[in-house]
Amino acid sequence: MYTLAMRRDFVARHFLVGRDFGRENEKHPHKYALELVLEGSVLNEDGYLVDLVKVDANLEVILSHYRNQTLNDLPEFKGLNPSIENLCRIVCEKAAGLMAASNVGAVTVRVWEDEAAWASYRMER
Repeated sequence: MYTLAMRRDFVARHFLVGRDFGRENEKHPHKYALELVLEGSVLNEDGYLVDLVKVDANLEVILSHYRNQTLNDLPEFKGLNPSIENLCRIVCEKAAGLMAASNVGAVTVRVWEDEAAWASYRMER
C-alpha cells in the first residue's frame, strides 16, 4: 500500500456550544495543522499515487474556505459543534471528492488543534 501525505497550517476561530466547556465557549483562534493522507495500492502511469502539485492545489482550495474564518459561521457547521472531529470529517469528505483518482482507496484527514491534541477521520472508497 502506498501512502502520500501533505500537511498545511492555517488559522481559524471557533467556540464550542451546547454546555459549559469553560474557556472553549468563548470565540478564540487556533493555529491548526491539517494533514491529508491518501492511500492506494496502485501507482498511475507516471509512477505517482497522485501528483503532489494537484494535491497541493486541491488542498489550498479547501483550506482557503476555512482560513481566517469563524467555523461556527460556516454553513457546513450549522447545528454542529465546530470540534476538530467534525472539522476532520467535513474536510475529509471535501478532499475525497476532489481527489477522485481511481487508484486512491482511502483518504484520511488529521487535524492538530495544538501540539498535544489531534483528531482524524478516514474514508475508504
